[in-house]
Amino acid sequence: MEPYLPSLLSALWLGILTSISPCPLATNVAAISFIGKQLDKPRYVLLSGVLYMFGRVFAYTSLGVLLVAGATSIFDTANFLQGYFNIILGPILIFVGIILMGWINTGTFGITGNEKIQKKAQSLGLWGAGFLGIIFAMSFCPVSAALFFGSLIPLAAKSDSSLGMPSVYGIGTGLPVIIFAFILAFGARWVGDIFNRLKAFEIWARRITALIFIGVGIYYALIYIFKIHI
Repeated sequence: MEPYLPSLLSALWLGILTSISPCPLATNVAAISFIGKQLDKPRYVLLSGVLYMFGRVFAYTSLGVLLVAGATSIFDTANFLQGYFNIILGPILIFVGIILMGWINTGTFGITGNEKIQKKAQSLGLWGAGFLGIIFAMSFCPVSAALFFGSLIPLAAKSDSSLGMPSVYGIGTGLPVIIFAFILAFGARWVGDIFNRLKAFEIWARRITALIFIGVGIYYALIYIFKIHI
């Protein structure tokens, strides 16, 4: 098995990258707007941010457990990982990298802050933030789907971590909301400037990650598919 700590850090980075990608960022902005309605109650804002993040953690962990456990129950895990995983990992990483670079026009889909959903969440009181976290986590768009299904799940399966890595990924996807909940709770005035900087950072972070994925994917393809040892 791969060293577990680097795998966890990779899962955290994938989660952070997901959270600042355009479509998931839109849902996080909607969540921040929802949480920020109680600015007169700083503790409420902070707790709402925490519940939102744990809602996302619950959703991704539940889905990760089902997918990874299902895969390991179908295949003999050891034989599958040794015989086939490295072969299919190369093309998967290349494909995910191409999507992250934006070379394929995938369009957008998913939930971007539907008013009915926010009204339902509001009726749940404090727990509504957790409800939003679950719903928004399941509103996959092409980039988040590529990162979760194409990168995290294969990594979790290879590390035999159906619980830990999806949980860490979920934490990563909720970090921006936690940070902004903290900022809102203490009345910072530079939220808009941080968002602009975050968008600029996302572009370069996504491109660098994409190039790494493509490079590693090509390396795996050369070694395990074409049997070319570099």
